[in-house]
Amino acid sequence: MQTMKTFLKSCYYTAAAGALALPAMASAQGVFTTAQENVKSVGDSADIGTAADASLPDVVGRLINVALGFIGILLLVYILYAGFLWMTAGGDEGKVKTATTMIRNAIIGLLIIVAAFAISNFVLGSLINVAQ
Repeated sequence: MQTMKTFLKSCYYTAAAGALALPAMASAQGVFTTAQENVKSVGDSADIGTAADASLPDVVGRLINVALGFIGILLLVYILYAGFLWMTAGGDEGKVKTATTMIRNAIIGLLIIVAAFAISNFVLGSLINVAQ
C-alpha cells in the first residue's frame, strides 16, 4: 500500500511539473523562428569574420574567443566528471578529497579563462579602436 501511495505521489509531481513546463514549450516555436530568421540574415560573410576586409585584430580576437570557449567547455566537463566521482565515492575519504580537489582546480581554471576572455576582449577592442 505504501508503494502505491509513493507511486501516485510521483505521478502527481510529474504531472504538475509537466503542466508548469507547458508555457515554456509553447514559446519555443517563437525562439526557433527567430533563430531561423537570424541564420537567413547572416548571408553576408562579414558577419562571421571571414570576409576579405576583416581586420587582423578582429580575426585574431574571434580565434582567441573560440579557443577560450572550447577550454571553458572542457573545464565544465571536468567539473561534471569530478561531481560524478564525488557522488559515486561511497563515503571513501580519499575519493571525496580527490573529487573536491578536482572541482576546486576546475573552478580556478574557469576563473582564469574568464579573466583571459575579459583581458583579450579589452586589448583587442583597444587595438581595433586605435586602428580605425
